[in-house]
Parts: sequence; structure tokens; C-alpha cells
Amino acid sequence: MDHGGRHAVRLELIPLADAVLPLIRSTSRDLWRYSAANDQGHRMHDGVDLLERAVDDPAALEAQGIQTPTPQQVYTVVHKALASSIRVIARADDSSGVIGDACRRLIDLHPRAAAQAGVSRAKLADWVYEFHVDGEVDYFVLDPVAYAPALGDEGLRRLRGRIDALRAQIAPADPNDRFPRLDHRELVVQWFDKRFAVLDRDIEAIIRTHLKDGHVAAWHEDVAEAMEEIGEIDLAIGWAERASLFDRGHQSQRAAERWWRLLGEHRPLELRAAARTILERWPSAGSGARLVAVAGDGVVDDVQTTLESRPAELVRFQLDTMRNPALAWGTAHRLALSDDWVWADLARAYLPLDPVAAIEVQVRLVAASLQVADTRRYRPAARELVNIRRSAIAAAETAALTVVDGAISDLRERYRRRPSLIDALDRANLP
Repeated sequence: MDHGGRHAVRLELIPLADAVLPLIRSTSRDLWRYSAANDQGHRMHDGVDLLERAVDDPAALEAQGIQTPTPQQVYTVVHKALASSIRVIARADDSSGVIGDACRRLIDLHPRAAAQAGVSRAKLADWVYEFHVDGEVDYFVLDPVAYAPALGDEGLRRLRGRIDALRAQIAPADPNDRFPRLDHRELVVQWFDKRFAVLDRDIEAIIRTHLKDGHVAAWHEDVAEAMEEIGEIDLAIGWAERASLFDRGHQSQRAAERWWRLLGEHRPLELRAAARTILERWPSAGSGARLVAVAGDGVVDDVQTTLESRPAELVRFQLDTMRNPALAWGTAHRLALSDDWVWADLARAYLPLDPVAAIEVQVRLVAASLQVADTRRYRPAARELVNIRRSAIAAAETAALTVVDGAISDLRERYRRRPSLIDALDRANLP
């Protein structure tokens, strides 16, 4: 019955598949183009957002015009979306990583959806295996640890059996072959061996599979990561420390960040000694600031002494941690600082103390950026000169304004045969 002449409008809800899959799939032939691939990737993320909501709170989808799905329907759509996303990335220029991130979100979501839906454990085990050996791409992996709730004992036994069968297919390495070919099957087996060791919480197996021959710091950190994952924090800290002290390369430096985090979370009393070790091995303004944060201002002199051979780091420390631009200014001149980025920050901080000296540095940096003829630099340089001139006017220093205007005049004369630069200066209303 029509009450008051008004007609009730009932929103027609659409199935989850109809809402999601068109966002994931693409028939475009332009995905090799960077911009087209990015657009596709953003649409895929919108689709994954809906799927995550379907797993976490399916009833909430009705507010977006989507029927409340059953766990089985959610799994079916997630499964199809993952398969489609792999086909998309296989023919796309994903230089920005947008599509890859969407794929990884689907990979993370798939085992959760499978567990909720109670899918066939044997079929799921076969699919997880085949994903690695028969897939369209080989740069994604599925984690049996994440799939353990959905696979159960039956599925895990089946998956382990298939990995053992694959292992048996791999020929033993020839010790006389100086240039052995990489066998993808070996990588698959190695991946599953590592993850099964974590799943089994087998400390000896974790060390064997993650450390390998121990020739690089990253493998020591891999052990630390796995130990942390299974809750063996003392072992995780020990292995992270080993990785940090392995050498002074970037892998050890990265491992030191894990070591530092673990100590902060579980052994804060050891942070001071660790901070000093990190500073000594990788002297920087950041590692110096870290030591001051845990040890107090009493170590400031020690940090400065350590950084003396690295002018840019010492100046940065004096600027950012000590908050002393005057000291940093003196250090920069005493040690002949050559880092233009640090000089730029230093001049900005020193401006209130000595506008003329700071502006002289700023205009020198602008002039240096124009030494190479590059039209892309002209407008940014002009904008920077405008800002420097405003600073000179605000400082009410006639000498400072004279420095800026003199530098602009010199640039106009020196580069009078660069019409694009002259035009950029004119458009900025510079003298």
C-alpha cells in the first residue's frame, strides 16, 4: 500500500563476486604502460578492501550494496581474485609495485578465507603445491604456516609428501660443475623446508634451513627472524646480535635494527651497550642520537669525537640532536663540509643568527645547481631564490638583500644564453 503517496525504494544488493572481480580483472592491452598499470593496481586495492571486509565483517557489506556472503562464497571470490591478479601482474609493468602489493594482500587473505570456509584440505594442499610449480609467475610464495589452520593435519601431511616427492626429483649437485644451473624446484623445496621448520618450532631445523652455510649476515638475521616468530626471544636476540657483528656491511647494519628493536622490547637495560656498539660500527648522526637517547647528554662529547672523521654526520648531529646551529656552523667550516644537502639545512637553521652568512651559502647552493644546463632545474631554482629574497627582506638586513640581488644579477649575466633560465627568473619577478 502506498502511504502518503510515497514509494519505498529497496536497494538491490549485488553478489560479492559482481562487486569485486571486475575491479581485479582486466582485459586491457595497455598494462605494459606505467600509468595504466598503476590505475589497474589502485582498482585492485579497492577490490581487496571489499574482500578484507567480507572476511572480517561480512554483514557490513550491505551498507555498500553487497549481499552478505557465506564463508564459502567469500573463499570462492578470494580464490578467483587471486588467480586473476596473478594473470594481471604477469603482463603488467608493475615498476611501482602497486599491483604486486594488491597480490600480496590477496595472498595474505586467502588462507584466512580458506579456514573460515572449511575447504577440502586435500584439494587445498594440492593447490598450494601447484601454485609454486605450475604458476604463471614465480615471484610469489604461499606460507604453509599461514595455511596450517585451513590445511589441518591431513592437508599438511599431503603437502609435506608432495614436497618430499619434488625433492626426490632434483639431481644431486655435481661438485665439479663450476657454473651449476639454478633449479627452480630447489628454491621451492628450500622455501617449504624453512617454513615447515618454523611450523614445527624445530630450533635445529630452523638453524639448518635458514643459516645455510652462514657466509652472509642476512642468513644469520633470517635465523633471528624465525626464532622471534616462534617466540624464542632469547635466541632471536642472540642471532640478531651475531648478524649485527658479522661484518660492517649493509646486511649487518640492517640486522642491527632488529637487534635494537628486540632489546627495546625485551631487554631495555642492554640498550646502552648496544647503542654504543652500533655507533662504533656505523658512525652517523642517527646512531649518535640513539646513544644520547638511552645514555643521556653525558655521552655527547664521545659521540662528537666518534663522528669527527665524518663532517656531514657530525654537523647533522650538532644540528638535530644538540640543537646548536652555531656550533654546527663552525664545524662545517672547520672540517670543510662538502655535502650540499647538509649545508642547505645548516644555512636554514643559521639564518636567524647571521642572515648574511646564511644567505651567502643559500645562493651559492642555487648557483651550483645551475652549473649544468637542465631546464628541469630552472623553475625550482627561481622559486628558491624567491624564498631566499623573502628571508633577506624579513631579516631587515640591507647587506643580505644586496647579496641575493647581486647573485641574481650574476646568474643573469653568466647564463644570458639560456633563455629558459632567464624566462624562469622573469616569471618569478626576480630583479
